[in-house]
Amino acid sequence: MEKASIANPAAHQAWSEEDDDPPALSSHALQALREFLSEQSSLSEAGGGEGGGDSEEVRLVTEDWRLSQFWYDRETAETLVEEIRALHRSTSSPVACIACPTIYAYLKKIDPSIPAKLLEYDERFGQYGSDFVFYDYNQPEELPSSLKHSCQIIVADPPYLSKECLEKVAQTIFLLARPDDSFLLLLTGAIQKERAAKLLNAHPCGFKPQHANKLGNEFQLFTNYDPAGRLGGWEKNE
Repeated sequence: MEKASIANPAAHQAWSEEDDDPPALSSHALQALREFLSEQSSLSEAGGGEGGGDSEEVRLVTEDWRLSQFWYDRETAETLVEEIRALHRSTSSPVACIACPTIYAYLKKIDPSIPAKLLEYDERFGQYGSDFVFYDYNQPEELPSSLKHSCQIIVADPPYLSKECLEKVAQTIFLLARPDDSFLLLLTGAIQKERAAKLLNAHPCGFKPQHANKLGNEFQLFTNYDPAGRLGGWEKNE
């Protein structure tokens, strides 16, 4: 399996380069929102079930557009989980899911035996217990010491389509990854193609991720290794 190393940088989905911060709410409005979302989150599923046999759709907490949250559809999530399972056969290290709760939730439902951590800004996902790690991409190196250079498989979905966001998430990826021995699956807009290659040596695959609520932005899956017969392989003639 051809694989490219993750290079260190030189230094979701948003609708523009400038729109990179969610609007702030008053404390009163934020509390009301939290109470509403708390009720909604009781409908979500944290995973479980028998590995591999149950393909029922996983229900997540309600998307929060102010946090640029757009969940992937079931086909996308299940396809990526099968890829993670294929890669994980050769390692016992935890899978790091950066800002991609859909993938984490399906992974834990389909194969709960695989250890995984969800790095997320939204504290509603604290329902996942010790698997939840609070993560703010503006502080890319604020991670538990136990996770540093410990992950062989990393799935990342930078929350915004800006250069700054991808660069900072890349810093987190470098800090999580095992040196010269990590597999990266990066979900982001097609417009990030050149940046993904430059920052992470990641290249687009034939498989096209889709969201449950259709977006106007074209998304692609980028990997730092050639999955060959899986995921449609690397696109040719880049």
